[in-house]
Amino acid sequence: MIALTLAEIADVTGGVLQGPPDLLVDGTVVTDARLAEPGSLYVARVGEHADGLDFVPQAVERQAAAVLAERPSTQLASVVVPDVQAAFAAVAREVVARVPAVQVVAVTGSSGKTSTKDLLAQVLSEHAPTVATAESFNGEVGVPLTACRVDADTAHLVLEMGARGIGHIRYLTEIVRPDVAVVLNVGTAHVGEFGSVDAVAQAKAELVEALTTDGVAVLNTDDPRVRAMADRTKGRVVLVGRSDDAQVRADDVVLDDQARASFTLVHGGERAVVRLALHGEHHVSNALAVAAVGLEVGMTLPDVAAALGRARPASRWRMEVRDRPDGVRIVNDAYNANPESMRAALKALAGMGEGRRTWAVLGEMLELGDSSLLEHDAIGRLAVRLNVKRLVAVGPGARAIHTGATQEGSWGEESVHVPDVEAAYALLSAELEPGDVVLLKSSRDAGLRYLGDRLAGACA
Repeated sequence: MIALTLAEIADVTGGVLQGPPDLLVDGTVVTDARLAEPGSLYVARVGEHADGLDFVPQAVERQAAAVLAERPSTQLASVVVPDVQAAFAAVAREVVARVPAVQVVAVTGSSGKTSTKDLLAQVLSEHAPTVATAESFNGEVGVPLTACRVDADTAHLVLEMGARGIGHIRYLTEIVRPDVAVVLNVGTAHVGEFGSVDAVAQAKAELVEALTTDGVAVLNTDDPRVRAMADRTKGRVVLVGRSDDAQVRADDVVLDDQARASFTLVHGGERAVVRLALHGEHHVSNALAVAAVGLEVGMTLPDVAAALGRARPASRWRMEVRDRPDGVRIVNDAYNANPESMRAALKALAGMGEGRRTWAVLGEMLELGDSSLLEHDAIGRLAVRLNVKRLVAVGPGARAIHTGATQEGSWGEESVHVPDVEAAYALLSAELEPGDVVLLKSSRDAGLRYLGDRLAGACA
């Protein structure tokens, strides 16, 4: 973080000082007192179930310098503000403003945000010092936390931005305005909360609407709703995809026996071969968006292609592949799920399961609203069409996956519905054989990511 005195923090936030004005805050900014370190600013947020001020003793124990809160602390120097979230955002905004050369790259989309953010972080870090969102901290807490990690040497700030409603991304861009805005896709994730896919598109478009005339919008031309966002931005538009009019394009896409894509990266008159280490053809579109950003910041096409090839999975439970000693392969992609990402995962399973017995262990996709039953049924039918050998639908919300599979393929024992994760574990432990490939995919709250961890460690 850029060092700030307590007086400067008070000035930026409009807060009241409760401590020495010249006290220097030069450590990390944290919202979890357990993560504080010497010199930290502890942001004591007030949540539904806890008041951050209750945890000040832990911040003191870890030698935090000060606390930002809505009430003064008797244990730690304080800046007292009427709205701690607004003050937190103001601190983040000030930190970024003090590094005028930093280039802010923001990415959103219904699926693939975290994987693309991880790719961006790895590729751009080969060009210049880069700070990026940790894990999937992409909301009103995660964005300012990430921004506050910027220091004087930071050249690129990569921010993942998520939304659960109209106005959410607009708010995040008011904390840190993007220089480059990347929109990957518009799908049915959280459609139960948004009300329609068109509403999802409206929310995602808020990212490109935040650009100035000096900004750049990187848009997936293969998604009509994303392509249409070109009319909603003041920034210069760069189209990426497989369409002929894409300015950054992928030709000659092929998959190996682990569903890892290789392709020819095309930009202008240049071409370079990319060999991704990530599993699933859907990563091609993510990689194209990253390539466009790399080219915008001054990387050469060969350097971008090479950096993409060196990138590795960086966040847990996203197409995480582990081979057990007994020859069973576990593909844990159960951090989250929506119909688009579920289809991509099933296609990747089919790609890496040629000549092997494939299992799709699928849980509920949450927040789909009135379309939930139809979408789950369609996933079961797709599993049959992709010739998945065994399907295990886990939990009450996934029953329609099993129903769709049995109606599509007249399956018998090939598909089964089990009541919970424990029943799934018992079934798989009894029936997995050497050489089997097992995909686990569900929304986070279904808990299949932990089932994947148990299965991966079963024969370690």
